[in-house]
Amino acid sequence: MLLSAGEAKNLGPSSGPNRLRDLCTFCTISLDQEEVYRTKVYEKSVSPFYSEDFYFEIPRPFQCLSFYVYAKSMFQIRDLPVGKVAIRKEDLYKYCGKENWFQLQPVDPHSEVQGKVHLEMKLNELITENGSICQQLVVQIIACQGLPLISGQNCDPYATVTLVGSDQKKTKVKKKTSDPQFEETFHFEVTRSSSYKGRSHFHVEEEDIEKLEIKVELWNNGNLAQDVFLGETRISVKILRNDHIHRAWYLLQPKGNGTKSKPDDMGSLRLKVTYTEDNVLSSACYTALRNLMLKSPDVKPISASAAHVLGDICRESVGYEALLPVVRLLLHHNRLLPFLTSVAALELENTQEANTIFRGNSLATRCIDDMMKIVGRSYLTVTLKPVLNEIFESNKTCEIDPVKLKEGDNVEVNKENLQGYVQKVFTFITQSSSSCPPLMCDVFRSLRQLASKHFPADPHVQYSAVSSFVFLRFFAVAVLSPHTFQLRSHHPDPEISRTLTLISKTIQSLGSWGSLSKNKLSSFKETYMYDFFKLFQEDECIEKVKMFLDEISSNVSKESSGVEDSFVLKEGEVHKRAQGRKRIGKKNFKKRWLRVTNQELSYHKQKGKEALCVIPVKNILSVEKLEESAFNRKNMFQVIQSEKPLYVQAGNCVETNSWIEVLSQVSRCNPGRLSTFHPSAYVGGSWLCCKEPNESTPGCKPCTATVLANIQLDIDCDRETERIFSFFSSNRSRLQKMEDACAGMSVYLGQQEECSAFTIQDPKETFRTIKELGEVLDDLQAHHDSKGALTDEPGTM
Repeated sequence: MLLSAGEAKNLGPSSGPNRLRDLCTFCTISLDQEEVYRTKVYEKSVSPFYSEDFYFEIPRPFQCLSFYVYAKSMFQIRDLPVGKVAIRKEDLYKYCGKENWFQLQPVDPHSEVQGKVHLEMKLNELITENGSICQQLVVQIIACQGLPLISGQNCDPYATVTLVGSDQKKTKVKKKTSDPQFEETFHFEVTRSSSYKGRSHFHVEEEDIEKLEIKVELWNNGNLAQDVFLGETRISVKILRNDHIHRAWYLLQPKGNGTKSKPDDMGSLRLKVTYTEDNVLSSACYTALRNLMLKSPDVKPISASAAHVLGDICRESVGYEALLPVVRLLLHHNRLLPFLTSVAALELENTQEANTIFRGNSLATRCIDDMMKIVGRSYLTVTLKPVLNEIFESNKTCEIDPVKLKEGDNVEVNKENLQGYVQKVFTFITQSSSSCPPLMCDVFRSLRQLASKHFPADPHVQYSAVSSFVFLRFFAVAVLSPHTFQLRSHHPDPEISRTLTLISKTIQSLGSWGSLSKNKLSSFKETYMYDFFKLFQEDECIEKVKMFLDEISSNVSKESSGVEDSFVLKEGEVHKRAQGRKRIGKKNFKKRWLRVTNQELSYHKQKGKEALCVIPVKNILSVEKLEESAFNRKNMFQVIQSEKPLYVQAGNCVETNSWIEVLSQVSRCNPGRLSTFHPSAYVGGSWLCCKEPNESTPGCKPCTATVLANIQLDIDCDRETERIFSFFSSNRSRLQKMEDACAGMSVYLGQQEECSAFTIQDPKETFRTIKELGEVLDDLQAHHDSKGALTDEPGTM
């Protein structure tokens, strides 16, 4: 899911003393009632400009995506809710990929619901003592799933059942669970003779039974505090008209089914939501399409391959976005390098000037870009995160454009600040060759050889072929937008953003081989950048770039020089279980500040305080999720080491995945990593998962984190193939046009006008590929249709 929180306007009541001019605001993003992201706090304004993007995989089912706007006040302990936008999952398609203004709605505790309840209803006939027959309604509350957390912890839920006009009945309270199993049955007598005088029942005629309604409410038991409403559902008894027994799951609804009076004008929020849901079939269904895609690197010419055909037909509709699942699929099966080599060679055939090599947006450059973003993420973190952290935290003024200088700014001081930052970034990059991923090195070496072969008279082209990717499309882009590469959690403020823009411009020019000749400063249109860049026109800079490009595109094994500096990869507040202490009780889990660097994992009482415990990264044997049943807590993971495991609860499901990913990546090459683990805890003399009494018993479940040691394995090939199928399916008309173009070229023996939209080198081979694709796509569509016909979702889900 890709979310963009753009801006808000006219926040707060339309008039009166509660206008939010004097309050700072921020926006949060929640899956159901679980907050997963929040923006920075923005200065006092009724129309704040957030402009923050969030991309994340959704790790669990959800019903509703919500955006809350809060106001911060110096005199309030809690943040003040201004309003919210809630979009149900089934409605996301209406807004997908488009910017929309949404009216803020009031935040009502009785409307904040999530989860579902499993019910069974049936009607029985009873014969009374006097011989008359009455109807008895039997309602069984079986279970609930996905109830919200209360104050960050599992709730203590119970259910109430009411038949209109009768007494309310209540289940037992279930402790600390979001998925309670009730299995409790309640009886309601719904017909009686007119002579019946019992107070606890009511009179209703037989023909009125279908008008009755059962109401089921879920509550959190507050003990000494007030009980909290969790949701309700209402079911008409007429559902039993055709079936004597009705059993179904029902989504919980707001109180009164969410009916509200018209709210005051609370302002509005501009959002852009891109939500993709993949309906993945069994692996066997994708075999034919997957094999066809994996054969692509061997097809001659490469333009006749299934992968290249996909890029061709999707170019007008989605650009080269359709190539990402292709890159991931080929990467998983170690088939990416030959494919990238072939498409790069095809692009070079159409490149006339050496100084324009790989500068355009093409199928080849997009595939290589995607490859670098996938395999180079840790490389960027190791190389750029320390210096970017320094830039954000020190926040020195670096503006050198005379037009944009503020009153009191000293351009020479600013130029010195900027030069210091650029020099640090440049040094970090040119000394990072030992961290460059092997696949990137292999691709760069291939590009270098292809460029030299195509332009044998140009001695510099072998370098510009590599620098156009690693500097212009990799490092410079990451410096400009660190949040999009997870190097920073938020968009930079305008002043830091300007600093990053100036650094990125300079790094692009320093890394561009053509700009490194002393007479190549004309690439700068701005005089102030021209003057600034002259500070770096030294033979030493040119040699450093040349040496770096040689190292990342050669066969020589690179060793890291010196001791690696420590830098922070991730830190944040968590709840940690005390090790070797009380097994039960609230004191067993404490708030701690967790911090992971490239060398160690540590936790602290608070941010900035001395470490209470330090675990060297080299001692981490595995990082895995922990079952909720272990401690009745969600979003838990375990760091397994030779001593007792470290049990940690993250703030939400997305944060849990993030911690696991960072810790798994930093420890992926550790010797002695485990192949199995226990998904639950050792409590009461045995493992809760496998019931083994011996604490040192090897794990009962294969480790998942070990696959991260090889990035190819951290890819769901069925899901990627399903995405490829979706792109082909939505562009079948273009695929047909390409087939017709191939047929026309074969008949008329030449390039026809309708062929100009496609790359067709060998019409017969391309036609053969398209026909095979058509058969495979039809077969896969039949599997989807078959599955759709069998889908039957009960109740109101």
